[in-house]
Amino acid sequence: MKLKEIAAISGKPGLYKILKSTPKGVIVETLDEQKKRSSIGISHRVSILKEISIYTTSEEGIVTLEQALHDIHQKYAGELPVHKKSEEKELREFLAEIISDYDRERVFISDMKKLVSWYAVVYQFSPETFETLLKEDEEEENKEEEVKEETTEEEEEEKVEAKEEKKAAKPKKAAKTTTSKKPTAVKEKVQKPSIPKTSKPISKQKAK
Repeated sequence: MKLKEIAAISGKPGLYKILKSTPKGVIVETLDEQKKRSSIGISHRVSILKEISIYTTSEEGIVTLEQALHDIHQKYAGELPVHKKSEEKELREFLAEIISDYDRERVFISDMKKLVSWYAVVYQFSPETFETLLKEDEEEENKEEEVKEETTEEEEEEKVEAKEEKKAAKPKKAAKTTTSKKPTAVKEKVQKPSIPKTSKPISKQKAK
């Protein structure tokens, strides 16, 4: 049984298991040995345990009853040091151990007695409720761990992408251009036209 199936009803002692809703109210069963069923009209205020909170002075301002019952079970496992008839001082000390920042002005002794009484009833007649709370708590922790791992992986990927983008955006250094040496002038051997050697001039013949 889950806390969303258990309720407290104004004007009636103890806790009740919600069986089903009707147009005129709800059908409930007492959470005790008798398991007596009855129809509760809309004139009664039905408070689902999962929807109840306890005032605190923290930033959130409240802590859920579900969390308080879970913490009580983790610490005492059914062996409570107080009961609904304990002295006010004992009840306050007990609650301070569970919720150190509970609002001393808005949480009354009657509320503390209800918390102690409700825990005892649920532990006695629906112990599987606490097994469910512990299981949900483990699942929630596992989810948080998975989210952390995924977030870490995403962050690493983002870092790598950022580095690559930065690298791509960085202007490349101009490649060193090697200026080619001036072409060496080719010394062409200019061959002077050779003047043909003429034979010696023929001597003039002596005039006759």
